[in-house]
Formats: sequence, C-alpha cells, structure tokens
Amino acid sequence: MSLNHVRPWRNIYRRKSRQIMVGNVPVGGDAPISVQTMTNTVTTDIKATIAQVQAAAEAGADIVRVSVPDQDSARALKEIVRESPVPIVADIHFHYKRGIEAAEAGAACLRINPGNIGSEDRVREVIKAARDHGCSIRIGVNAGSLEKHLLEKYGEPCPEAMVESGLHHIKLLEDNDFHEFKISVKASDVFLSAAAYQALADATDKPIHLGITEAGGLTSGTIKSAIGLGNLLWMGIGDTIRVSLSADPVQEVKVGYEILKSLGLRHRGVNIISCPSCARQGFDVIKTVEALEARLEHIKTPMSLSIIGCVVNGPGEALMTDVGFTGGGNGAGMVYLAGKQSHKLSNAEMVDHIVEQVEKKAAEIEAAEASAAAE
Repeated sequence: MSLNHVRPWRNIYRRKSRQIMVGNVPVGGDAPISVQTMTNTVTTDIKATIAQVQAAAEAGADIVRVSVPDQDSARALKEIVRESPVPIVADIHFHYKRGIEAAEAGAACLRINPGNIGSEDRVREVIKAARDHGCSIRIGVNAGSLEKHLLEKYGEPCPEAMVESGLHHIKLLEDNDFHEFKISVKASDVFLSAAAYQALADATDKPIHLGITEAGGLTSGTIKSAIGLGNLLWMGIGDTIRVSLSADPVQEVKVGYEILKSLGLRHRGVNIISCPSCARQGFDVIKTVEALEARLEHIKTPMSLSIIGCVVNGPGEALMTDVGFTGGGNGAGMVYLAGKQSHKLSNAEMVDHIVEQVEKKAAEIEAAEASAAAE
C-alpha cells in the first residue's frame, strides 16, 4: 500500500493534458514532469556549449535549451545536437529563418516567442519546417515582450493579455494542422505568472511549460521559483519546468528537482532531512550536511537520509528514512538503517561512514530493481 493511499492529503491530482514528444522525452499526459535548463555559453563556442549540456544532463536535466540568435549559431547547433545526450530545444527570437535552420539542424523542439517572431505567414513557415523535420514547438509567451496590439488593448502586461496571446498562437498552429506543441506564459512577477498559468490551464488541455522568468540570483530566484512553481504544481498544473536563475545551469536543474521532490512529483538522488542546528547539537550539523551534499552528488537512486544534531527529533526523523544519524553525547551518535537503530558511531567517522552506508543502500536498491526488471 502506497504512502499516498494511506495519506490522501499527500496526493496531487495533475491536470489532464495532451502528450507530445520533445525528442525522446514525453511531455504531458501521464509522463513525469520533466526538468529543463538553458545553456549560457556562446552557441558558436561548440565545445563549451556541449560541455555545459553534458553537465546539465549529468545533473538530471531531461531537456536543454540552446539560444540560436544568428546563422552561425544555427550551423553550430547541428554538432551540438549530435553530441547531446538529451533533446535540444532551439530558442528562436526575432528572425523566423533561425527556426527553419534549427529544425534542419536537428533540434527536437523550437521555442518561438509570439511577441517578436514576426507575421503569421512567418510563423507558418516555421510550422512547416517543424513538421518536415519532426520537431515540436513551444509557444513561449513572455510578459516582457507581448504583442503591441495586446499592450494597447489591455494597457499593461496582465494575465488576460498573456493568455489571449497564447490562445491565438494555439489556434494558428492548429489551423495549420500542427499539434505537437506546448505553451508557457512566463513573467518575472510571481502573482502575474500564477494567474496567467491558472487561466491558461482552464482554457486549454495543451501541455504546459512552467517557469518564473528572470527570477533572479541563486537564493532569491530559488525562493521566487519555489513559491510560484510550487503552488502551480501543487494545483496539478505543469508538465515540464525550467527554473530561471542568474546562476550555473546545473543549479537550475538541482533547484528544479528539489521543487519536484518536495512535492513528491519526481524522485532522484538523496533527499537529506537535516535540522537547522542549535545549542543542543552533538556535532557540527551545518558543516556535516555541506560535506554530505558534496560527497553524495553522484547518487541518482532515490533515497532519504536524516542528519539530526540531537535526540529531540532525531529518532523520530530516522524512523522515516533509509539512513540516519542522530547526535548524542561524548562525541558520538546513533546510526539508523531502514528506520531502526543499528550501531553507535563517533562523530569523527560519521561522514565517511554515512557515505558508505548510502552507497551500499543505493547499490542494493539498484540490484533489486534490475532483478525485478529481468523477471
């Protein structure tokens, strides 16, 4: 019996959406919510861009977006696509021909911005290229670049204007018998984004790409994204996400997974449950957790680890985790395995021993899964 069945208040009922493919990654329907990021290298620096794509993929990115601002970038995209371990989305702005070239170069998806891609005739040419080359499309509405006629109609960026822009382009794609697309309505303002996405979710069953655009630096952007995306995901809205940070793309992927993991929507790597530390702590919790986060980055198997500084909450938290350590006294604490007390351990040996226990547990889980798959 699953934990969600026992505790229905943990359930998130996802909005029913149409499923499309971005390369080999399904988006929408009952597919897992995929995590995206975007490279920030100069696209024509092929070596650097491929390295960044690979680093993002290693961190767990399902899809990576690459900017294609000029013809040289479109040429570089062909090699980037060939070397990438994940589907590549080509980010197209201003010049519709870049979209055509990106489709020809093998992009899995074309991101077009209704506010600056050009006339409907030009959009139709991009649609034709996408169809001819097996690309999907993302309609990327942005509050900062809405069409002029909508700004004149509404006076300012607002949810109604953003959704109207998106629905118009949905109709344009569908009128051209193209259905392999998803849509986003992003803004840097959390309230504006949330309201636009809620209205969009009510208006269409198309898969939705979630994001709070230009969210800020690592700390402020993470908080803003967690609030905005977290609330929408909790409501069941969203089929793929990108956390937009002024930070390394790998950090965007990590934050995206942490948001999904906190809601039980994706499970990857070690989920560390740790206390904020206080005068009761029997060891340096902050430094210990920092060390463990760094040492356990390579673990991809979903696992839980509790690191609690004292016996007030430690034993209770350890009951719910795969591996746990609770601080005691006299320079030692208690190791818990599968929720049960196992053995005492000195604080000095803790980090190495916990890493060993987590790696051992991960190997056991992987072996069990492999055995089950073989049967």
